[in-house]
Amino acid sequence: MAAAQVPAGGVAADIGFGGGAGLRLLVDAVGTGGTVHGVEVSRDMLDRARRQFGRDIDSGRLRLAHGSLTALPFGDATLDAAITVNTVYFVDDLDAVSAEFARTLRPGGRAAIGVGDPEVMRRLPMTPYGFRLRSMDDIVAKLERAGLTVAVQSRADGRLPRHTITAQRPA
Repeated sequence: MAAAQVPAGGVAADIGFGGGAGLRLLVDAVGTGGTVHGVEVSRDMLDRARRQFGRDIDSGRLRLAHGSLTALPFGDATLDAAITVNTVYFVDDLDAVSAEFARTLRPGGRAAIGVGDPEVMRRLPMTPYGFRLRSMDDIVAKLERAGLTVAVQSRADGRLPRHTITAQRPA
């Protein structure tokens, strides 16, 4: 989340928010003057988040929408920051994802994309069931092709190795 550099009072999104941990972090980061959008393809997760975050939704600080990484429900240049964690494995068209980040981020806006290490994930039991494992080079190349400036941070702190890809729209 720190990689997204979410500004207080800004507009941020958690795309593919799942259980909602990122939503809470973003709502806290933008503060009372900001807005957080949650986009989720699963209607079950949307319903769960509506129950869990009712107060934030009622206050207007959090807005939830059904959608996907390939067709974000935002206008051009509307997001200061976006996060998405463990989602790129479920998308066929990573070029479309990259284009959507480039379209929806404001100049200087950043997306933080969290991914597990592809070599480690390849050995996990769920990978035969619809995961699309991609190399880090492939993910980075597609983001750069969309016009984003990309940096990668890697860590292995006793858990599975992880990577945070930061994609920034040039100012």
